[in-house]
Amino acid sequence: MRKEDTLQKIRELGLLAVLRGPSADLTVQMVAALVAGGVLGIEITYTTPNAAEVVAELKRQFGDRIVLGMGTLTRPDQAAEAQAAGAQFLVSPHTEAVLARAMVATGLPVMMGAFTPTEVMASVNLGSDVVKLFPGSLGGPAYMKALKGPFPHVAMMPTGGVDKDNVADWFAAGAVAVGAGSQLCPPKWAQAGRWDEITAVAQEFVTAVQTARR
Repeated sequence: MRKEDTLQKIRELGLLAVLRGPSADLTVQMVAALVAGGVLGIEITYTTPNAAEVVAELKRQFGDRIVLGMGTLTRPDQAAEAQAAGAQFLVSPHTEAVLARAMVATGLPVMMGAFTPTEVMASVNLGSDVVKLFPGSLGGPAYMKALKGPFPHVAMMPTGGVDKDNVADWFAAGAVAVGAGSQLCPPKWAQAGRWDEITAVAQEFVTAVQTARR
């Protein structure tokens, strides 16, 4: 999939599940439960055990059914590793020049973490296609709306502090998509095998996103 097509698909979905899985096997099962609930944008973080291997397995199992990326990149070498594993987009929690160059060099869509106005512009100038507003919980939708004032053309995606009850506020504030972690798929639920409940919450999240964007 071309970079532009991947970015468009992320915009269409409007929701990325940000998974910090407790184990490789459980992470794969978490994704299966989410996909059953209609969540088709998946970000596997590097804090997940054997994260690159997990992405390769998800790519094998789900193929083009999902948009699959890797997040929490903190080292330049992780960019090429993630791409080789099958990641379609890359996400970092921060903006740093050496890491940014490695991410951009892959030709994949890049989302770098930023919070302040200075960090937002640094992220854009270093090649971020979407600025990951992180942690979104600190400022909430009102803070992102304030940032969009001077930066109306910067695509922003909040992560952290996103739940099904406030997604409408994030989209009203100008988000192109939202990233949701434990509010969407709690690791403890995976450890307890509560797969049907994860699927049910996924369905609720998808409905909330679709309703917010009508």
